[in-house]
Amino acid sequence: MRTSSTFSILFWVYGKRAVNNKANIYIRVTLNGKRVNISLKKKINISTWDEKLQRASGTDKDSRILNLYLNEVQSKVYRIYEDFKRDEVPFTSQMVKAKFLGEDKTRFSFQNLVDYYNEKMQHKLHRNTMGQYKTSQRYMMEYILKEYKLTDIPLFNLEYGFIVGFEDFLRSYVPKSGQSKIGNNTAMKHIKRLRRMVTLAYRMKWMERDPFVNFKMKIEKKERGFLTDFELLSIEDLSSSIERLMVVKDLFVFSCYTGISYVDIVQLNEDNIVMGIDGSPWIMAKRVKTGAPFKIPLLPKAAILIDKYKDHYRTNDTSNLLPRLSNQKLNSYLKEIADLCGIKKNLTFHMARHTFATTVTLSNGVPIETVSKLLGHTKLSTTQIYARVVERKVSDDMALLKSKIG
Repeated sequence: MRTSSTFSILFWVYGKRAVNNKANIYIRVTLNGKRVNISLKKKINISTWDEKLQRASGTDKDSRILNLYLNEVQSKVYRIYEDFKRDEVPFTSQMVKAKFLGEDKTRFSFQNLVDYYNEKMQHKLHRNTMGQYKTSQRYMMEYILKEYKLTDIPLFNLEYGFIVGFEDFLRSYVPKSGQSKIGNNTAMKHIKRLRRMVTLAYRMKWMERDPFVNFKMKIEKKERGFLTDFELLSIEDLSSSIERLMVVKDLFVFSCYTGISYVDIVQLNEDNIVMGIDGSPWIMAKRVKTGAPFKIPLLPKAAILIDKYKDHYRTNDTSNLLPRLSNQKLNSYLKEIADLCGIKKNLTFHMARHTFATTVTLSNGVPIETVSKLLGHTKLSTTQIYARVVERKVSDDMALLKSKIG
């Protein structure tokens, strides 16, 4: 709360609505220029109201009792104000009114929301996703400390200005040594997680208003990196005496011809190989990230790799179809493979999934609805990101159109 806050109390009567010369008495509470009126459910003859003293001017018993009541009301409102100040949390005149009327609800804080969200979602979200939420929450708490000079704030403080301020905090965040600056889309991901938390609080009626009503996400559309036919073939043809590179190459190629992410590949076992509707082997499993099922007919190049590691020493003591490596090592070794193949792109394992979506499927005429099912996407719009970058497919489609109308 600002130390320069202003607070005042004013008693007044609504003379214009007097009935039989009697009007209702109100108390006006003003805090930092924002005021609220509270009806005291008391009436007074307007001829006996002293506007300057804000009390009844009579000396009769009724006037004395009324003035004692007004004194008690004034003391109560000041005590409420002092209690809020002592708590050292931001508050408003509306909150003083609610407290006076006994209408104030349990005041949930931002930390309450963080703890509740993490408790309720820990069994619904993948641990990696929960880790991302905790990273975002760390930024949120750092912002609160910087902006409010407090370690926690009430949820009613989450207004539109809070979101705008948090966005500015993220964009201007000075990263620690070795960390990259927070880019636009990363900032939006942090805000998106805040939005989901706030939506939960709003639906549970912990908050009166949704501060995100007028907030617009600013996502920058970026093309997904993928390998061309030539680049993919150069990796397939790579031969090396370094075994770890060959294992990584096989895992990468397997992903290029199945579209399965690394975190899902390392979960695959013999039970995931099922005879499909066409009588051929399919891979059937659920995505670790979303729980969405995927069913993929096994292409020959992927089937060859499964056979290669069937009795391999790297899989003998496990039920895995393919060898396991840490994701960190995987991407590090892919950089070596890229150099050996003369590929200038930033080769990451996830690029294999993009390559399956573009070069292997969409570019070869597989309908986008089918690709979406193969990738295990829950929304077609997610798959459409890949369709935008397949320039060769666009060129082929236009060439076909030209031949038809030429």
